[in-house]
Amino acid sequence: MTNTKITNFIQFNGNNIATATGTGRFSSLTHDIELKAVPFTSDNPDAPTHRVFGKSPAGYELEVGGIWQGKNQQGGTKYTLHVKPLRLNANLGRFPGQDDDTLQAIIPWEDRN
Repeated sequence: MTNTKITNFIQFNGNNIATATGTGRFSSLTHDIELKAVPFTSDNPDAPTHRVFGKSPAGYELEVGGIWQGKNQQGGTKYTLHVKPLRLNANLGRFPGQDDDTLQAIIPWEDRN
């Protein structure tokens, strides 16, 4: 990505998102957070595929959420991001105007609960 002002993305370091590390940014009118997604393995089928970290104002890396793998309506793989302190729920999907599957847009959605 050449534009450093692009927000709401995670760039993974490999095509297999389930096992790739990613870095990105989520911005809104009230928040601007750099994210790091680190693969996570567990025997629990409901566990996330990644732990997600953000930085505190003092620069400390804190765990803020996770990424879960699921199935979309067509039966394909989808990934869902949750960042608890921001109450952010989002799907990950190909970033608009890009052919790079490792660049995933953060597409927020409202929690129904």
